[in-house]
Amino acid sequence: MNAMSQMSESSTRYRAIFISDVHLGTRGCKAEYLLDFLKHNEADYVYLIGDIIDCWRLSKGWYWPQAHNDVVQKLLRKARKGTHVIYVPGNHDEPLRDYDDHDFGDVKVMNEAEHVTADGRRLLIIHGDAFDGIVRYAPWLAKLGDSAYTMALALNHWFNRARVAFGYPYWSLSAWLKSRVKDAVKFIADFEHTVTAEAQRRGYDGVVCGHIHQAALKEIDGILYANDGDWVESCTALVEHRDGRLEIIAWAQDRQLSMLPRPVAVSETAPIAAE
Repeated sequence: MNAMSQMSESSTRYRAIFISDVHLGTRGCKAEYLLDFLKHNEADYVYLIGDIIDCWRLSKGWYWPQAHNDVVQKLLRKARKGTHVIYVPGNHDEPLRDYDDHDFGDVKVMNEAEHVTADGRRLLIIHGDAFDGIVRYAPWLAKLGDSAYTMALALNHWFNRARVAFGYPYWSLSAWLKSRVKDAVKFIADFEHTVTAEAQRRGYDGVVCGHIHQAALKEIDGILYANDGDWVESCTALVEHRDGRLEIIAWAQDRQLSMLPRPVAVSETAPIAAE
């Protein structure tokens, strides 16, 4: 019996859940962890803040195992049952930006959104790639970096399989390295300040974003900065409690999950089931 099946099936209900950078359609996606999170957590609002489906990677070759299909179905099921699901596309799922302010069934697509917390704070909801100079001004370099990042995630996968063999839970090698490389630390700090400055300029109390795969919850120059992280490295989400309090949930770490999906052959793919 694995760690997931040993856990209680009870769920927690939040006012809002914010998720980004899932990268469905890639081998680095931790779909099993996200599915476990979605099974145990409900909310009035679910914001999908970009890079949920990785169109870049899918355009190079189809990869869609059953767990990725299950995540999509779980989100659609929540929407059908009354959860307000808002999809804010990012750079990896950029084609969806052509459908700004359109409804697809029970899911609304918006290039940016506003969320008002229970305690009255107005938050700008954006993916964040518009504030990444590489993505904005040198997209070819961003795609080159994406290939290198994919290789790093593959290394991270095998590293964690070794950890599991010795009884240790999931741990992100790439996130640990990122936090210690000087240039990466500077890039993250610059990104955070640029995003919060834009929120301040537009009269918001804070901003919720993703893109850089680095979860954070802090105040910068009087403006709330919240980054919900990702589901390829850190397996994190941002949640709003009923009283408006915000919290970062590190799901794999908090749940002590040690189950890693077995390697899936290229032929083991499943189409998106019809709703």
